[in-house]
Amino acid sequence: MRAIVVHRLGPPEVLELADVPRPEPGPGQVLVRLHATGVNFSDTERRRGVYKNLTLPWMPGTEGAGRVVSVGPDTDAGLIDRRVAF
Repeated sequence: MRAIVVHRLGPPEVLELADVPRPEPGPGQVLVRLHATGVNFSDTERRRGVYKNLTLPWMPGTEGAGRVVSVGPDTDAGLIDRRVAF
């Protein structure tokens, strides 16, 4: 899948578009195929290094909307294909 990845802190130019492995949802989690994403204040502050305890590389994206494509263990399979926002 394609994602924005941050390997070093700094200005917007540190954002890189990259191919990354598709994540697998863990227990109680879902995987969402995004239709829309947002960049919020916490994403920009993390990129700049204002918020501490950030492990690099890091993928911003704490806001989004799309459809559930898979579920992890102990997660209701009825969620698959549901529209969600977070």
